[in-house]
Amino acid sequence: MSMIAVFIGRLFIAVIFLVSGINKLIHVSDTNAMIAAAGLPGWLAIPTGLFELLAGACLVLGVATRLWSILLAIFVLLTILFFHREFTDPMQAMMAMKNLAIAGGLLCLFGYGNTRWSYDALRQRRRDELAKHDAERRASEAELRAARAEGRAEVAGEPPVVVEKRPFWRR
Repeated sequence: MSMIAVFIGRLFIAVIFLVSGINKLIHVSDTNAMIAAAGLPGWLAIPTGLFELLAGACLVLGVATRLWSILLAIFVLLTILFFHREFTDPMQAMMAMKNLAIAGGLLCLFGYGNTRWSYDALRQRRRDELAKHDAERRASEAELRAARAEGRAEVAGEPPVVVEKRPFWRR
């Protein structure tokens, strides 16, 4: 049940950035003015919109979730410093608290990282399958080498080496 909650939470947080990125890209001139009013270069509007859009899409799909969640948490905390620093204004204080809550959610997402229903988890399962297959292949090759060595020893007239098989806890 908790994985379902993490998945839904990841989608909810991603929607914030998808919508925000789309709005920034649609209303570039307004975004430029807002960024310039904060004392930052106005040309950051398009890169910021693209960053939010890409990060939101990656969160939805679960691609590099931990990386994007930490980058977005830093981004959201920086927006508090540049855009919502007038804590005496109730609206700015509320926006700062909202961003603080979003950053907290992103840090939780960073902590959970590769959850079910994500590309990251799918990739990890595939790596585990490949590692298991590789280990089985190596064990099979080792058995084959041992059997060949035993066959060569019998042909040479040497007595076969008997390896006592004991449980691992008695070794």
